[in-house]
Amino acid sequence: MTKREEKWAAVRERVGDGRLSVVLPVFNLADTIVANLRATAALFAAHGVRAELVPVDDGSTDGTRAALAGAAAALAEFKPTVVLRPVLLERNGGKGAALRAGFDASTGAYVMLLDGDLDIHPKQTPYFFEAMARQGADVVIGSKRHPRSVVQYPWHRRIVSWVYFTLVRLFVGLPITDTQTGMKLFKRAVLGEALARMLVKTYAFDLELLAIAHQRGAKIAEAPVRIRFGSKFGALKVRTVRTMALDSLAVFYRLKILKYYAKAEAPRKLAVPPRVSIIIACPGDSWMLQECLRAIAAQTYRNFEVIVLPDEAGVVERSSAISTIPTGKVRPAEKRNIGIRAAKGEIVAFIDDDAYPDAHWLEYAVKYFGDETIGAVGGPGVTPPNDPYLAQIGGRVYDNPLVSGTYRYRYRAGGVRRDVDDYPSCNLFVRTSLLRKIGGYRTDFWPGEDTLLCKDIIDAGARIVYDPWVIVYHHRRALLGAHLRQLGRYAFHRGYFVKRYPSNSRHLAYFVPSAFVLYLFVWAILVILPQPNVISVEAYCLWMAAVSLPMLAYILLVALTSFSFNPVTWLATVAGVVATHVTYGVRFVGGLLAQRAPCEFIGKDHAS
Repeated sequence: MTKREEKWAAVRERVGDGRLSVVLPVFNLADTIVANLRATAALFAAHGVRAELVPVDDGSTDGTRAALAGAAAALAEFKPTVVLRPVLLERNGGKGAALRAGFDASTGAYVMLLDGDLDIHPKQTPYFFEAMARQGADVVIGSKRHPRSVVQYPWHRRIVSWVYFTLVRLFVGLPITDTQTGMKLFKRAVLGEALARMLVKTYAFDLELLAIAHQRGAKIAEAPVRIRFGSKFGALKVRTVRTMALDSLAVFYRLKILKYYAKAEAPRKLAVPPRVSIIIACPGDSWMLQECLRAIAAQTYRNFEVIVLPDEAGVVERSSAISTIPTGKVRPAEKRNIGIRAAKGEIVAFIDDDAYPDAHWLEYAVKYFGDETIGAVGGPGVTPPNDPYLAQIGGRVYDNPLVSGTYRYRYRAGGVRRDVDDYPSCNLFVRTSLLRKIGGYRTDFWPGEDTLLCKDIIDAGARIVYDPWVIVYHHRRALLGAHLRQLGRYAFHRGYFVKRYPSNSRHLAYFVPSAFVLYLFVWAILVILPQPNVISVEAYCLWMAAVSLPMLAYILLVALTSFSFNPVTWLATVAGVVATHVTYGVRFVGGLLAQRAPCEFIGKDHAS
């Protein structure tokens, strides 16, 4: 037996009667993916290694999906030694989402992550198992800097790689020489623990994955690789470099400053996948409702029902997957309560008819309900990429840190998981039993009914968890009119709730816009007042400069946080931020001083 055969024998012994899971993220590889899968299957079958290949199509736009759907026939001869378990994702969600979906579909005690283009050939597998056995490692990564590696790598990529590696060693402290090479071997438990705490989906995914594993005590070893990149890589895009730098800094911040990964809880495994009742309150049919229903139909989690609650019968077409319950012209809270009474699922998922969910929306939310202390789960409402220009500006305004402050996580994907005490119903999951226990939504307020629902959930002793991957895309109101009208209603009710239901409304952040409006009022009076004769011109100018200093600082901060290379977008966002602050501040005070909150019915409150 040759040395190489001995190494493959060691792999066979490690895998045993189980399987080596090979997860391959794939994007737009229609021309090569079947040949790559066949070469991988032939390799493992020739050496008698029981394996399962889990290619994950990450929303490809070419014929990759069709190629994977027909790949089973091309690999049939390698059964039962090698089996194929393709995963087809409807939308491109990034490498992190693809690998997580592949891991969930896999079964092996050892999981290998391998790029679908086979830049690193799986024939190097024995070196990874050898390093794992020799060093007692839980994770083995391929390293371009291993002394036995053979790498044909463009010079500009070498420079970028060296700079990135240096920063990773300096700030993150990983005891390795590479993070980005596309071949890694994990013990299943270690990978599962790390994936359960992942937040990054795209460029810094590998860094975060290894940082979590290392922080939680996993030993990481390196193996040599042979890589021939050739000329497949062009110039690095500025946006790519910027995104990777920001994601990497975020990993450092969560790891070293927040200590997030040490504290983050992994959701408990569900014994039985619960049924979810998706409730959509709406006045009637619309293109946005149809968009929402199409996205729901594409969910990766399949145990659900849909309940649509329009004003009138016959407005929304019924089907085997959709129950339509006409409610008459009532407020959204009353509609949702009708839906709660009709729900057959253990969990109710609320989504607005002018929002549509990410393909993994149900999958990522449901996993939390294995923990009985969690009563509700929410996620971000991201501005859709296809929104009209002025609606996109409205989204930029909400995403501005000077507008949303510590609540910015509601409007953007990313960030960290956290417990919250208030979350909007455009993206909220609640246990059905809890909803029925607290009596559902209160119907004496609109808007603001979701704030009171969350108050009742917290008062019942349950937790509300925010997860940045539980994403819906929520159409925005166009700047300025529709945006400010909606914002004004929310501000008025928040001010009213501060004095009547303070537990989840009396937060300092809600008062800041009103303080700003008060400052503007005082500043305007001081500017308008005539110059007193007893004060010199020099003294008066100094006084006005001192009074105006906060205004100048504010304008500078708004300009910086609203920056865009497009000057029109920049100026529109600045105007939107200022108008938002003034409107919210005035309307909040109105609610604070009001004896009662008007709850007039508004039949349609849509982005368009």
